[in-house]
Amino acid sequence: MEETDLMKLDLREPLIYEKTSVQPQNMDKNEEILLCFDLEPAQSRSIEPDSGLLLGSLAFSGRKSGDLDGNQGEKVSLPAGNYLFMQQKQALNSEEWLNLAIEQQKDGLWERFKPEARLYVRFLHEDGGFVTQLFRPLAG
Repeated sequence: MEETDLMKLDLREPLIYEKTSVQPQNMDKNEEILLCFDLEPAQSRSIEPDSGLLLGSLAFSGRKSGDLDGNQGEKVSLPAGNYLFMQQKQALNSEEWLNLAIEQQKDGLWERFKPEARLYVRFLHEDGGFVTQLFRPLAG
């Protein structure tokens, strides 16, 4: 896996998706997938979280494709705000992005950020390849 730097990101506008149950392994090049997880509160504040306990429930998943504008289905979003952000220029499987989320949490806590107990995982196609992005909201 490539080296990934922790960044602080100020997302100015929300990213809107159609609520769905689609999973990243079923996506095609013309769409994006957003997964949102509630994290186990105690694990989400630990500098050494247990990978088997960190992820709580899937809060929602969403899909964005070229035809989303005309769709009237239920919407979900990655809200505007401040985030810890990491990305890899490849499609990561669930074990790989969970390991990246743990690295993100450790680095964020080490830098004295206060990440919230929620994790957004975004999968998209960009510049001819797949990209996996992790967003962790920061407490005000």
